[in-house]
Amino acid sequence: MDLLPQSSLDPQFVEALSQFLKQLPEHPNSQLIQRSLSVLMWMAREEIDRADWKIVTATLQDLEKAFIAFYPHRHTRKVTIFGSARIMPESAEYQLAVKFARRLADLGFMVLTGAGGGIMQAGNEGATKEHSFGLNIDLPFENIANEFIADDPKLINFKYFFTRKLFFLRESDAIALFPGGFGTQDEAFETLTLCQTGKYGPVPLVLIDEPDGDYWKNWQSHLKENLLEQGLISADDFSLYTITNSLEEACGIIQNFYCVYHSCRQVNDTLVMRLNWELEDYIIEKFNEDYQDILISGKIEKSHALPQEKGDSTEALPRLIFKFNRQRSGRLYQLINEINQYGTCFVVEKHPEYK
Repeated sequence: MDLLPQSSLDPQFVEALSQFLKQLPEHPNSQLIQRSLSVLMWMAREEIDRADWKIVTATLQDLEKAFIAFYPHRHTRKVTIFGSARIMPESAEYQLAVKFARRLADLGFMVLTGAGGGIMQAGNEGATKEHSFGLNIDLPFENIANEFIADDPKLINFKYFFTRKLFFLRESDAIALFPGGFGTQDEAFETLTLCQTGKYGPVPLVLIDEPDGDYWKNWQSHLKENLLEQGLISADDFSLYTITNSLEEACGIIQNFYCVYHSCRQVNDTLVMRLNWELEDYIIEKFNEDYQDILISGKIEKSHALPQEKGDSTEALPRLIFKFNRQRSGRLYQLINEINQYGTCFVVEKHPEYK
């Protein structure tokens, strides 16, 4: 049966689609591709507007560009730098961001920025084109990429904020925030929300002020006075981030986060925490005494890769597994920080997706 009426479609498209469908069973991700195509087919059978199809198409185009740009660098750990576009190059904050990005590049990280001016430009300048990405957004008043990332293959132009934000977090192993306006505040709170709810991370989150600055300290005072005191957040939520005036401390927090801790994965109702090396039994016993409050049931236990992880690029790494109470994300960060005290840090370890 002919499912593609030739009269209404571009013949080249029909031929390309026919050839693709013939080859699909051999594709390593054939099941996922089939599911994606099925979603589009079912949407085509529903009554949705032309404007909706424009959103679908532009979203897929955003995703395609980003996937292609990031793929060659998927095995390198990365840090996103957020901050104001209005900070001038001669300011102390700008120069601080340049030094920070340069230090990250020296440590083996790549840097992601929004590709604009101010702190974003400083991040690209410090890391250089070789070690940085620019995730640009088309705005009526601010859409020209800065000179330190312009015309680079790692400059990605997004139509939508939500696809751009997706890749800022999806690709990052740490987040650094410098002072900024509504956009920076939005990025700070969205990152915190996703960390708090377990939809992102765990990753280190550092909020950086210049040596005599108090931007983030004043911001935290607001959280304590207006959110914590009313019971809208918990005291442990302050463990999700660190405020610092020191670049050395900021870089140390990011680097040290991956000393012993490697990455996490949720397998059904079990949190799997991969480690760079195995911890001794007495340390695990201590964790079970000190962190009972993060467990729904059972204990923190050593483990090899679970059956669902066979073939995973991290399969050889030792693991801790436990039934994690997802409402205790702040305490999970505390546990990771304690885990990292039982090892020696090196220059950047392999990325979680290293193959």
